[in-house]
Amino acid sequence: MTNWQELESKYYMQISPRTPLTLVRGKGARVWDDTGKEYLDFVAGWAVDSLGHCHPAVVEAVTKQVNTLIQTSNQFYTVPQLQLAQLLVTHSCLDRVYVCNSGAEANEGAVKLARRYGSLKLNGAYEVITAMNSFHGRTLMMTAATGQERFQKPYLPLPIGFKNVAYNDIKAIKDATSDQTCAVMLELIEAEGGVNVTDEGYFKEVRQWCDEKGILLILDEVQTGIGRLGTLFGYEQYGIEPDIMTLAKGLGSGVPIGAFMAKQKFCVFAPGEHGSTFGGNPLTSAAAYATVKFVIANDIASNAKKVGQYLMKALIILKDKYPFVTEVRGRGLLLAMEFSDDIGADVLNACLGKGLLVNRVKPNALRFIPPLIISEREVDEAIDILDQALSSVSQKVVK
Repeated sequence: MTNWQELESKYYMQISPRTPLTLVRGKGARVWDDTGKEYLDFVAGWAVDSLGHCHPAVVEAVTKQVNTLIQTSNQFYTVPQLQLAQLLVTHSCLDRVYVCNSGAEANEGAVKLARRYGSLKLNGAYEVITAMNSFHGRTLMMTAATGQERFQKPYLPLPIGFKNVAYNDIKAIKDATSDQTCAVMLELIEAEGGVNVTDEGYFKEVRQWCDEKGILLILDEVQTGIGRLGTLFGYEQYGIEPDIMTLAKGLGSGVPIGAFMAKQKFCVFAPGEHGSTFGGNPLTSAAAYATVKFVIANDIASNAKKVGQYLMKALIILKDKYPFVTEVRGRGLLLAMEFSDDIGADVLNACLGKGLLVNRVKPNALRFIPPLIISEREVDEAIDILDQALSSVSQKVVK
């Protein structure tokens, strides 16, 4: 039997800290490793596999498309791309979309669009205000946008044009705003930063401030979009509308694709000012169209809301049981459990041994981001394993 982890250590760049597990097959909310062991997946490709692994609607769409037309470039019109565009616009508050390949690309495109608007309409304003503990991608510019020193420090000096301020603090945004500000870019929930949530009304205050100053509000919905919070788009729950919104992760239910959307007023790119070779290709667009169509037709967002509330209640019961669990937070099927000590890896490994995959989002916190089709029965199974894991590591916690 091939030792795949040994091959990885020999040939692959040592960048991603990996769980010692080689996955070879998936179906629904289950995956299997190369020894045949089954796991319940509450990672879902980092909130990517929105319909679970190898969902029939996605498999059928990709199989049909791979036998029809795969890649053409954006020199030509293609049907799946335009079907996806129409579906996203019809079901959102935005007017136009550009399809790309990832969340980082979507955010990069959104910032470029905001800067172009600033150049044309705001006397050359180019700065974008973002939040501390945010995460907007791994490109050099999105590293500057991401308000986390650990990501920024290795790549100094960073591109200029970003101000990282405190999250959930409207005064911080107001104090950072100047005549050089063209936009504010925020996540509705800071997912990679620890599943950080805001006070009620924060985003309405941000929206009002952007309107007062005539600057753009960009919502990074790479992780919160396509049903994860309990509505098709997360902004629907906050009583606001963005000027620009970015999507990726769950958009293709496992197939790599991203997009940024904007209201007509802000669609100021001239032909040739942005582009992508692979963006919106027929294959990935067909997968995303099938995904979003299925999510809408089957009201998958409502399942995320219902089962998310069920999962939240179960996690709170565990919090009450174990004093070292200090907080449970999140919304929909984007939830986190925080500990008083840095035992995240210990709990993860204990879950792994019992057949549950979870994500250590911080040294002292786990993130739960299962497929949106997850059932209450599967939540019960996961909670039972998590309970056992917490019990097994409880003696390691400093009293």
